Amino acid sequence: MNTLPRHPRSRARGTHRLPARARRGVTLFGLLFWAILIGFGAYVLVRTLPTVNEYLTIQRAVDQIARSNPTTVAEVRAAFDRQKEVEYSISDVSGKDLTITKENDRVVIAFAYDKEVPIYGPVYILIKYEGRSR
Repeated sequence: MNTLPRHPRSRARGTHRLPARARRGVTLFGLLFWAILIGFGAYVLVRTLPTVNEYLTIQRAVDQIARSNPTTVAEVRAAFDRQKEVEYSISDVSGKDLTITKENDRVVIAFAYDKEVPIYGPVYILIKYEGRSR
């Protein structure tokens, strides 16, 4: 026998109405809100990942050139431009954008650039990248 009290207007046997605080779950508006929020986050991630890939590629190229211990600034710039021709993902930095210094008899190559990622119409995300050889 069913021990829960039945609602007086309930026609089906054994069905009952739960109190409002016991009815929990996701509403349609809540589900829609979270779907839009997660979708927008995924969209921004998809738009920014290529710029992160470009930064990591530039960082690897700069580290590789610095490890080869170049002797002149022109040699560093030429080596980076050759690497840029090989790596298709480097588009925002060229050899003339590099800052080349010498610290403790070691060549240090630094770079910095801004990347604007278009989101929608006039809305952009500005990402500032900077790095130096290790």
